[in-house]
Amino acid sequence: MFKYTTTSLEKLEQLITELGYKIRYEKGNFKAGYCIINTTKVCVINKFFTQESRINTLLEIVANIDVEAIKISEKHKSFYESISKHIMITKAETPQ
Repeated sequence: MFKYTTTSLEKLEQLITELGYKIRYEKGNFKAGYCIINTTKVCVINKFFTQESRINTLLEIVANIDVEAIKISEKHKSFYESISKHIMITKAETPQ
Protein backbone atom coordinates (compact mmCIF):
# COMPACT_ATOMS: atom_id res chain seq x y z
CA MET A 1 0.00 0.00 0.00
CA PHE A 2 1.32 3.41 -0.94
CA LYS A 3 1.49 5.95 1.90
CA TYR A 4 0.76 9.64 1.36
CA THR A 5 3.49 11.11 3.55
CA THR A 6 5.98 13.93 3.32
CA THR A 7 8.68 11.32 2.73
CA SER A 8 6.74 9.89 -0.23
CA LEU A 9 6.38 13.37 -1.68
CA GLU A 10 10.11 14.00 -1.32
CA LYS A 11 10.97 10.63 -2.91
CA LEU A 12 8.67 11.36 -5.87
CA GLU A 13 10.27 14.77 -6.32
CA GLN A 14 13.75 13.22 -6.20
CA LEU A 15 12.77 10.52 -8.71
CA ILE A 16 11.36 13.05 -11.19
CA THR A 17 14.43 15.23 -10.73
CA GLU A 18 16.69 12.23 -11.37
CA LEU A 19 14.78 11.64 -14.62
CA GLY A 20 15.91 15.09 -15.75
CA TYR A 21 12.76 17.09 -14.98
CA LYS A 22 12.50 20.21 -12.85
CA ILE A 23 9.51 20.64 -10.57
CA ARG A 24 8.07 24.07 -9.90
CA TYR A 25 5.11 24.86 -7.66
CA GLU A 26 3.37 27.96 -8.98
CA LYS A 27 -0.09 29.41 -9.30
CA GLY A 28 -1.87 29.33 -12.61
CA ASN A 29 -4.93 28.15 -14.47
CA PHE A 30 -4.20 24.48 -14.95
CA LYS A 31 -7.12 22.33 -16.07
CA ALA A 32 -5.44 19.20 -14.71
CA GLY A 33 -3.65 20.96 -11.87
CA TYR A 34 -0.30 20.70 -13.58
CA CYS A 35 1.51 21.31 -16.83
CA ILE A 36 4.51 19.49 -18.33
CA ILE A 37 6.73 21.42 -20.70
CA ASN A 38 8.48 18.54 -22.45
CA THR A 39 10.93 20.65 -24.46
CA THR A 40 12.53 22.01 -21.28
CA LYS A 41 11.54 19.09 -19.01
CA VAL A 42 9.72 21.28 -16.50
CA CYS A 43 6.68 20.19 -14.47
CA VAL A 44 4.64 23.10 -13.15
CA ILE A 45 2.23 22.11 -10.38
CA ASN A 46 -0.46 24.19 -8.71
CA LYS A 47 1.18 25.56 -5.57
CA PHE A 48 -2.12 25.58 -3.68
CA PHE A 49 -2.47 21.80 -3.82
CA THR A 50 -2.52 19.82 -0.60
CA GLN A 51 0.20 17.25 0.05
CA GLU A 52 -2.07 14.41 -1.11
CA SER A 53 -2.95 16.27 -4.33
CA ARG A 54 0.72 16.97 -4.99
CA ILE A 55 1.55 13.28 -4.56
CA ASN A 56 -1.31 12.21 -6.85
CA THR A 57 -0.18 14.75 -9.44
CA LEU A 58 3.43 13.55 -9.28
CA LEU A 59 2.26 9.94 -9.60
CA GLU A 60 0.29 10.91 -12.70
CA ILE A 61 3.36 12.67 -14.11
CA VAL A 62 5.55 9.62 -13.48
CA ALA A 63 2.93 7.48 -15.24
CA ASN A 64 3.16 9.76 -18.30
CA ILE A 65 6.96 10.03 -18.44
CA ASP A 66 8.79 7.44 -20.53
CA VAL A 67 11.00 6.05 -17.78
CA GLU A 68 14.07 4.13 -18.77
CA ALA A 69 15.08 1.80 -15.97
CA ILE A 70 18.72 2.43 -16.79
CA LYS A 71 18.38 6.08 -15.81
CA ILE A 72 17.08 5.26 -12.34
CA SER A 73 19.65 4.79 -9.61
CA GLU A 74 19.52 1.77 -7.36
CA LYS A 75 18.34 4.12 -4.61
CA HIS A 76 15.14 4.92 -6.53
CA LYS A 77 14.61 1.68 -8.48
CA SER A 78 12.63 -0.16 -5.79
CA PHE A 79 10.60 2.97 -5.04
CA TYR A 80 9.79 3.34 -8.74
CA GLU A 81 8.71 -0.30 -8.94
CA SER A 82 6.38 0.12 -5.95
CA ILE A 83 4.76 3.26 -7.34
CA SER A 84 4.43 1.60 -10.76
CA LYS A 85 2.38 -1.14 -9.12
CA HIS A 86 0.30 1.51 -7.31
CA ILE A 87 -0.31 3.36 -10.59
CA MET A 88 -1.39 0.15 -12.38
CA ILE A 89 -3.79 -0.77 -9.56
CA THR A 90 -5.24 2.74 -9.50
CA LYS A 91 -5.77 2.71 -13.29
CA ALA A 92 -7.46 -0.69 -13.09
CA GLU A 93 -9.85 0.54 -10.39
CA THR A 94 -10.74 3.76 -12.21
CA PRO A 95 -13.84 3.42 -14.39
CA GLN A 96 -13.33 4.47 -18.01
